[in-house]
Amino acid sequence: MHSPLVKFPDRRILLAPRYFGSIDYYASMAAFGSAVVDTSMHFDKRRKETHRCLIADTRGELMLTVPIEKPSGRGWADVKVSAHGAWWNVHRVALESAYGRTPFFEFYIDRFLPFLRERIPGQGEGVIALDGAIDAVVRDILLIDSPVSYSAVRNVGSDDCDCRQGEMPVSCTMPYYQVRAAKLGFISGLSILDLIFNLGPESPEYLRSAIYG
Repeated sequence: MHSPLVKFPDRRILLAPRYFGSIDYYASMAAFGSAVVDTSMHFDKRRKETHRCLIADTRGELMLTVPIEKPSGRGWADVKVSAHGAWWNVHRVALESAYGRTPFFEFYIDRFLPFLRERIPGQGEGVIALDGAIDAVVRDILLIDSPVSYSAVRNVGSDDCDCRQGEMPVSCTMPYYQVRAAKLGFISGLSILDLIFNLGPESPEYLRSAIYG
């Protein structure tokens, strides 16, 4: 039996790896019976979502970036996470500042802190491995239980929804509670972290409303 979030049980969605992907990304993933995150995509420095995410802090939108090392090959699978700038500290402090007063920050932040640990230069952690580990935790929180695999996409079927270039079939523009909405107005297009910290266990229901319109 499929999750109540699944709208297209017999179709597969193809996605690119994402670092704390957007709400649209997870709503689209949840809508399909299965998903493949393509680990064979060619490296393109313009595709920054693989190692960046957008949150909202006290002044508005804020981009968090995981620095990466120069690729050893042509694909994202060859890209390693850099220890430059102690970025994990920057991200942790930014999340505490942005979401420390949200209703569910303290409830969920411990599940994400292992990904914001200190890195040793040259330790060889792949950016796709980091994205995949984060994604597993996010899907567990959102109750997305459809099969999701991280593998190379060899063939695209006629029923596949190919979203690897970024455009998602589900758009989450419906406002939800944001802790600073009175000051900043509602901000759309943010990382799934914004939804989780603000709505907590109501996040899956928000996704369902977006999926079914």
